[in-house]
Parts: sequence; C-alpha cells; structure tokens
Amino acid sequence: MDTPLDLAIDGAVATITLNRPDKHNAIGIADLATLHALLDRVASSSSRVLVLTGAGPKAFCAGIDLGDILATDWRANPVEALIDRVEGYALPTVAALNGLVYGAAADLALACDLRLGVTGLRLGMPPARLGVVLHESGLRRFQTRLGGNAARRLLLGDATFDADELLRVGYLDRLMAPETLADETAALARRVAGLSPLALAAMKRALTDMERGALDRDRLKAETLACFASDDLKEGLRAFVEKRPPRFAGR
Repeated sequence: MDTPLDLAIDGAVATITLNRPDKHNAIGIADLATLHALLDRVASSSSRVLVLTGAGPKAFCAGIDLGDILATDWRANPVEALIDRVEGYALPTVAALNGLVYGAAADLALACDLRLGVTGLRLGMPPARLGVVLHESGLRRFQTRLGGNAARRLLLGDATFDADELLRVGYLDRLMAPETLADETAALARRVAGLSPLALAAMKRALTDMERGALDRDRLKAETLACFASDDLKEGLRAFVEKRPPRFAGR
C-alpha cells in the first residue's frame, strides 16, 4: 500500500518523496509528524545529502491540504517549524521539483539548499488570496533569497511564476526536461555527497545563520580551524595531488 511519504536511502543519498499524486502531493497537517520522523531517520543514517521530490508527473506539492487549515492551532505554527527544520538541517538538501509548486510547498523548496526544476512547472503563493499571512521565516526566505521585488510580486501581487521566471529570479538553480530530472538530481546528489561533510556542515550553518541575522562568529571560527586540522583536509589534498576523487570520512 502506498504511503503519503516515502523514504529511500541509496548509499549516501536519502530521498523523501511526497507521495499523494492524486492530490498533487498536498501535505496534511498529520503528515508533518511523519516528515519529522523521516528527517530523524535520515539524520541517524550514513546519508550525506537529502533529496526532496514529489511523485508523479504533475506536481512537486500543492502545499498544505486546505481541509486542515481551519482545524489547526496556528499559534505554534507546525508548518513553519517543519520548514525551518529543513532550512537548518545538518545535511545539504536538494529539491527536485517535478511539477507544480504551490503555497507552503514553495517555501519548503526554498528552504532547501539547491533546487532543480522541470520545464513547464509553475509556482504560486496564494496566502493573501486565502486570507492567510505567510509565517515570518517564510517571508524572510522569500525576501533574502529572491529579493524584495520578486517576493512582493509573488506575495502581494498574486503572481504565478513559470519555470523561466523562476530560473531568472534565482529560485531555480537549473532547469531541465522532465525526463532528465531523476538522473540530473542523482548526479548532483552524488557530487554533493562526495564533498567533505565537515566543511559542508560548517558552511551551511554559517550561511543559514547569516540569513537569520544570527551568525555565531566564534563557532564559525572554531569549525573553520577544526577543518584545517581534520583528516578530511589531508585526504582532500592527497586526492587533489593524486588526481582522484577524495574519500572523506568526516573526521
């Protein structure tokens, strides 16, 4: 029996698939706890990169199931908590956007480190159309990562961006034909998984903290010095000299 969320781990690459294609992979509030549990499982595995994608050819995700909105206590926003966790996740994250990106799903993908998309995809952010205010951290992400003009067009102007516009404003890192998305995502994930996990974790944390206005300079300095003293650096230098891929152990 199919489940709304699937986890597959292939070597160093973990993939969470939103698996409700008959509902454009919409996420129910009850699914958020499952997503947190899957993130826990990936964190405790030997994975070095996490991919998020959707099932089927039509949609990455249509956002939160509308039937759950009125029945949810939004004082402690569970959607914001989940997306913030993805943004601050220790592993590098890749969003493979296989189709429609709508509502909270647009913020979920934006919280990932890298985004690949397919030709023909469209993105919409309808909070004002529904009478909803996007959570604070989501507003920050759209403002800092896309710039004020693009954020205002999406959130205040009710604009829908096509794939070319998403590439232009920097929401997408790469655009490709739907039939190549899986292979291109796998190649990118393998490449990221082959990098130093120590260096990646330190730089990702610093970049995220900078965006949040909360950079811990002492921690960044300590992690930078730890990388200079690491076995990973020695391996990286050896591999460069020997003209071979490095084999980082995260030490």
